[in-house]
Amino acid sequence: MSRGLAASTIKRFQAKLEAEQARLAHLIDTHVREREESRISETSSERMPDPTTAEGGSMTFEYEKDRSVDRNLQDLLSKTQYALTRLRDGKYGICESCGASIPLERLEILPHATECVSCASKRS
Repeated sequence: MSRGLAASTIKRFQAKLEAEQARLAHLIDTHVREREESRISETSSERMPDPTTAEGGSMTFEYEKDRSVDRNLQDLLSKTQYALTRLRDGKYGICESCGASIPLERLEILPHATECVSCASKRS
């Protein structure tokens, strides 16, 4: 068991992390599908906007914004999956840097946290 967390607390965090994993996976799938549908409709139109025009620039901006959203969602999913692995390995709630307990308040807000506030702030 993780750092003396009660079994009910472990199960609660596991359920929370699993729900977040499913939510993020769904968001990623939806976002990819919507972007693909948009790309197909754009390529089927008679003309593609010139990237040097305002319309083309706007499309480029939207594309980059979408890529940023994709990266952020994937990063959160990876962190959530890693937290589930740490939970299964009995390391959940233990700071990877200093070995101290991560306060429950921090885990409630950021269930995928792997460092205590002190160690995380040193990395920022």
